[in-house]
Amino acid sequence: MAAERPPNMPSALNPAEIFERAAEEGKRRLDYSLLALLATGFIAGFTIIFGSAAQALIHSAALPHFDEFASVLGALGFAVGVVFLIVGRAELFSENFFDPIATAFEGKERHVFRRLLRLWVLTFALNIVGGTLLILALSVDGALPAGARESLMSPASEIAERAPWATFARSVVGGALVALLSFLVIAAQSTGARAMMAYAVGVMLALGPFEHVVVSMLHLLFGLFIGADLAVQHIARVGAISLAGNLIGGIGLVTLSHAAQALGEEGG
Repeated sequence: MAAERPPNMPSALNPAEIFERAAEEGKRRLDYSLLALLATGFIAGFTIIFGSAAQALIHSAALPHFDEFASVLGALGFAVGVVFLIVGRAELFSENFFDPIATAFEGKERHVFRRLLRLWVLTFALNIVGGTLLILALSVDGALPAGARESLMSPASEIAERAPWATFARSVVGGALVALLSFLVIAAQSTGARAMMAYAVGVMLALGPFEHVVVSMLHLLFGLFIGADLAVQHIARVGAISLAGNLIGGIGLVTLSHAAQALGEEGG
């Protein structure tokens, strides 16, 4: 158990307390019914596309006036989608690394690794399904302005053509950022603070741009559907590399480091 805080101390949680709360949240996620898990994964998929659409709309509107600074303004739009995810408690793949692994570390749950695999696989699949359905709607001619379509196609081509090691490096950072967001959301004690943290991480993801396997695959799908010179193998290659990088960054760099920090504090 985390040490009690003296009455005169600030209300910020210490790492052991954050880890304890994360384990409770992880148990809630691992205990999702099949319907709840499918629904939250599906919702997260189309919710993040609202961010991608906002990014493209703002970028295309700002480009004639602000040139390269338009990408910064577009990133501010994408971050809104991340806020929707966090405040709406949707389930985005890799955002669910920290909490369930904290549950596994506590060792109080049965069949935790089987349930963890179920959570990750179904979340990933439903993220892609949900995002693809909204992409299909937005890909219809006239659904988005011509400038916004171009603002989606060009980055999709850049993602597909990027060198594999560059994609991997960006994916490590992207996985670390999203896992860190999970830690910060538990540490925050108000909806406003969670929204601010989600917005900050969303801006950083888009500015990099740093790869998140679901976001990158959906971005490539978007480009494919609206006419970019892409093929399914581009999506599969970027998806595989991004997945590996997200796992290393999200679990290896962030989740296990915070677990060691919390367990060390409890032991001390």
